[in-house]
Amino acid sequence: MWLALYGVNALGLTALFLRQRGHHRQARKTSPISPPQWPLVTVQLPVYNEQQVVRRLTDAVARLDYPRDRLHIQVLDDSTDGTTELAAERVAYWQSRGRWITLHHRVDRVDYKAGALCAALTATPGEFIAIFDADFVPPPGWLKRALQPFLEPGGKRIGLVQTRWSHLNAEYSLLTRAQALALDGHFGIEQPARHWAGLLFNFNGTAGIWRRGCIESTGGWRGVTLSEDLDLSYRAQLQGWTFRYLPDVTAPAEIPPLMPAFKRQQFRWAKGSIQCARLLGPALLRAPISRWRKLQGVAHLTSYLVHPLMVLLLLVTLPMSLGDGRIFHHLPLAWLGIAGLGAPLLYAAAQWSLYPGTPWWRRLAWLPLLAILGTGIAASNTRAVIEGLSGLRSPFQRTPKTGLERRGGHWEGGAAERIDIDVTTWVELALSVYALVAGTLALVHGNWIGVFFLAIYGLGFAWVGGATLWEAHAWRPRQQSHRPLQQVERL
Repeated sequence: MWLALYGVNALGLTALFLRQRGHHRQARKTSPISPPQWPLVTVQLPVYNEQQVVRRLTDAVARLDYPRDRLHIQVLDDSTDGTTELAAERVAYWQSRGRWITLHHRVDRVDYKAGALCAALTATPGEFIAIFDADFVPPPGWLKRALQPFLEPGGKRIGLVQTRWSHLNAEYSLLTRAQALALDGHFGIEQPARHWAGLLFNFNGTAGIWRRGCIESTGGWRGVTLSEDLDLSYRAQLQGWTFRYLPDVTAPAEIPPLMPAFKRQQFRWAKGSIQCARLLGPALLRAPISRWRKLQGVAHLTSYLVHPLMVLLLLVTLPMSLGDGRIFHHLPLAWLGIAGLGAPLLYAAAQWSLYPGTPWWRRLAWLPLLAILGTGIAASNTRAVIEGLSGLRSPFQRTPKTGLERRGGHWEGGAAERIDIDVTTWVELALSVYALVAGTLALVHGNWIGVFFLAIYGLGFAWVGGATLWEAHAWRPRQQSHRPLQQVERL
């Protein structure tokens, strides 16, 4: 039943999007504003051990089309490897060409990314603060387009403008194809639907611009959760600041091409969201906003609860299969069917909306792959949810980057970092065997619906756990850089 509610919510967001899409498409057809003097903007680039991508990031931001005396670029470096030297070289290069760019190196890494952003804010006069993570490559025209809502009449209470993520390497592998579908669903449907309906939504940690006054008036960046972006977003909106989302302004980014990197990213997002739910939930429920906005806010903050529910559903199937299998006929299959329809319809609508005039429907062939991946990640995310609910603190673990932009690409920089195997990987493999046994019993009893769902579970956990083991062996630190990724990830 609870799983079905999340599916119903996905259907609701898709309906909200489709209802308002036409109106907002017309509203976006306005002439760009070009003020006599552009506002002073700071672009912050937080990096930590990013040898493979720090050059690419710094060069892309330095090439932004913006008056040089109105753009301050801060490279916020907490690195402990060779990234600092690479960043210093690019900073010196662009300084020699007249760019206002500075390097800020910390040795303590207090509060991780949030601490770096907070510390650097005192060292810049920027009125607006743009942020890019290391895996992004913003196009030259991004900044002027993203600033437009702030320049409009009535834009003084806009605290944040978030833009859409696009993809550098979506076609690289099965894993990146599945992730691209998921990201398109979030940025193509969920974010615009929440924005257009006046619901609470969040800064995605990168590819957005904050008004400095909004950051400072709401208490600034805090390192108390793993999702400092979500934390600040909700605090700002609950204090009356408004946000804007621009689906037509995009910044391409690298999708994690390796399973351990994807799991690390998802773990951080899942745990951080639950931490924010615990931290901000009481304030959200007391806020002077409508019950509908509160309900959607709670659904947003707790969305990762779906993963422990998925694991629980799997665990109860084997005992249910030990008898004659009739108990399957008493399951609320209609409700579970709705839950199953919500996400696919959302992802299909995203492809239709984001890629008009292209054979977007061909990408829907990868939806079963996304379903398998979304199931396989449930064990790792369940651990994240449990840690978030229990208040267990953990360090901010960055998502490893590769500098990959195409199929058959090569490393851009130093040797790869070590991948460690933890207990979650063995749990994933055990759950795949568990699903196989339960699926076999369901097959014996002729329960074809059970066989179908258990096959997804088995394939998902086998893929996620197996790929983690394989890549931990294949992706080892070596002296030779520029090692092809093609031999590592085709799972």
